[in-house]
Amino acid sequence: MPGGLVALLDDVAVIARTAAASIDDIGVAASRAGTKAAGVVIDDAAVTPSYVTGLSPARELPIIWKITKGSLKNKLLILLPGALILSEFLPAAIVFVLMLGGLYLSYEGAEKVVEKLGGAKHGETLEDPIEDLEQFEKQRTSGAIRTDLILSAEIMAITLNEVAAETLLTRAGVLAVVGIMITIVVYGAVALIVKMDDVGLHLSKKESTVSQKIGRFLLAAMPKLLTVLSVVGTVAMLWVGGGILIHALHELGLHNLSDFSHGLQHGVEELTGGMGGILGWLTYAGISALVGLIVGAVLVFILHKVFKLGHETGASG
Repeated sequence: MPGGLVALLDDVAVIARTAAASIDDIGVAASRAGTKAAGVVIDDAAVTPSYVTGLSPARELPIIWKITKGSLKNKLLILLPGALILSEFLPAAIVFVLMLGGLYLSYEGAEKVVEKLGGAKHGETLEDPIEDLEQFEKQRTSGAIRTDLILSAEIMAITLNEVAAETLLTRAGVLAVVGIMITIVVYGAVALIVKMDDVGLHLSKKESTVSQKIGRFLLAAMPKLLTVLSVVGTVAMLWVGGGILIHALHELGLHNLSDFSHGLQHGVEELTGGMGGILGWLTYAGISALVGLIVGAVLVFILHKVFKLGHETGASG
């Protein structure tokens, strides 16, 4: 797992603990729920830079700001009220919301894999001639906000699942704290990532030799970092989507896949000694990603080959 994403998760935990100092019950619950949602946070942070990759540097921050505002609206105006209504009147439906999100993430991840392997692309990409740049930006922004809605729904559902026994007011507070803080941290990190090449260019023009070396390093590293993040984002979609489906099936009484996955994880942990924690986690994450890829590939086939549905998304390419 890239160090920057680990630091991102650490920041989420620090923010949640800071909140706990002023609003004890809500803060503690938010910290616990934020940790559970870590996988989706990784996905969000890894996927979002792709929405501005290749566009004019002057448009990067305005687009990220539009996505950030859309993310806050998703969480606070749509998902928070919906989550509270579900938790109050139909708590059993939460697992099905999680499953729908898992299916969507698996589909998105598998579609990207199919495209990378030479399959047909769906939606306009930067490889195509762009006739209307303004419309293309709108398409990318709406695609990002649409994907964020799914990821945010997963974050809110995971959070809600952690505080289901709390009072209505505490649940509302936790959902708001987690939603706002994760949005700030994720999109703040994304803004830093996509502007690092500009920082590198600025430093490379300084008189200081050290500054020039750092600037050239950043300029050379950023395209590689964005490529890595694109791969990490795809893997994270499959890992998170598959993991959600495994957990949801377990909650519905279908334990075989969950028991097999956790059994293999524990077996690896016992056999590998000091590295057991990391290798065990990687084993479970790998199984989750494989499940996500298989389920997603089936969905891609059904939607694109059977029903002949196109899929416009600003993330393509």
